[in-house]
Amino acid sequence: QVQLLESGGGLVQAGGSLRLSCAASGSIFSIHTIGWHRETPGNQRELVARISSSGTTNYADSVKGRFTISRDNAKKTAYLQMTSLKPEDTAVYYCKLIQWGKDYWGQGTQVTVSS
Repeated sequence: QVQLLESGGGLVQAGGSLRLSCAASGSIFSIHTIGWHRETPGNQRELVARISSSGTTNYADSVKGRFTISRDNAKKTAYLQMTSLKPEDTAVYYCKLIQWGKDYWGQGTQVTVSS
């Protein structure tokens, strides 16, 4: 089993920064992809950024140049550094780990950006 625990969310003013963390525990193998997704009421959960085990990254167009995903394999932790935050970034942010064809989700962390 795999458990994911997100942290780092909160309330920030527009233009500010936050860093989210996703700590993984359980049966984590070296080959897996970690992604950050976000969800707002009435909308589908969308991919924000993801990073493969080799370090290849992908970003949603809406966050390119503002968000940076990274991972520390030794700590089994992934990060999402968010800068120049906008009110439209307000959402619940979820961490997802994909391993051997299975998806594992964290419980989510709320990010609220005030204008």
